[in-house]
Amino acid sequence: MKFIHIADMHFDTPFTTLNAKGNFGKIRRLDQREIFKKIIEYIKQNEIKYFFISGDFYEHNSIRKSTIEYINNLFKEIPETKIFITPGNHDPYIKNSMYSDFYWNENVKIFTSKIEIVETEEADIYGVGFDNFYCENLNVENIQIKNKNKINILITHGALNASDKLQLQYNPISKNKLKQIGFDYVALGHIHKPDYCQEPNQNIVYPRFYNFNGI
Repeated sequence: MKFIHIADMHFDTPFTTLNAKGNFGKIRRLDQREIFKKIIEYIKQNEIKYFFISGDFYEHNSIRKSTIEYINNLFKEIPETKIFITPGNHDPYIKNSMYSDFYWNENVKIFTSKIEIVETEEADIYGVGFDNFYCENLNVENIQIKNKNKINILITHGALNASDKLQLQYNPISKNKLKQIGFDYVALGHIHKPDYCQEPNQNIVYPRFYNFNGI
């Protein structure tokens, strides 16, 4: 099974510090678009069937409709790829959000705060996302795998092994409890470090911008 897992693109971030130095904020936003286009091209060229986006895909308070249209048009270029998005703390699934109000392409599945399972021929894909800018518990640790004879994948946004007061507000998840549940791959977002709490051959992953993976 081949898939791509990305997180924390933060489309349309204001880049206030860069803007103070000139036109660098605009340049950085254009760079984001170019990086994402390259990911779509990779998916197209390599016939990747699954694309996981684990939250903070965009900035709720500054996202432009034109940016979402740009993204969705790229999604239309890969109609055979199933795209799964779990909203995070910067792009929660709330009233008037782009997730709830925009008409996304039919190959896009956006998870809400209710845990769902999408059953495909190759895998059962579990997903749950933020419905607010803060979320102390999405009940991820209470998931029970339905069919252990299949590949089971979890897509969510949250703070793995959180200990400080700030991170405990962003869906804290115990790594040990995730291991006990038995997912074959956990596609996380929120921490911008690919080696965060990492071990050799680890299957609980935070990517940095984008990360090509396959099982």
